Amino acid sequence: MTTQRPSATPTVQLDNDHVIVTRWDFPPGGETGWHRHEYDYVVVPLADGVLNLETSEGPKEAILSAGVSYTRSAGTEHNVINGGEEAFAFVEIELKA
Repeated sequence: MTTQRPSATPTVQLDNDHVIVTRWDFPPGGETGWHRHEYDYVVVPLADGVLNLETSEGPKEAILSAGVSYTRSAGTEHNVINGGEEAFAFVEIELKA
């Protein structure tokens, strides 16, 4: 039996010709669902937390610190899951140009 996880909530804060800025809020155990990134992007964690990533190469774990940004390339495919016991949030900035 598959356990249903709660969904992370995306809130688009800005979408123009150059960027899409989205805040992602995760309840404990919340997930984005599988998706593929169309653009290069930057993630800015708003709190310390642990994300579990389901990828085509297998599971990965990312330990994040508030305010410590990272970047990934367009084409990245994964499901992002809050691996912590507390709510977690980050801001994702997708670079259109």
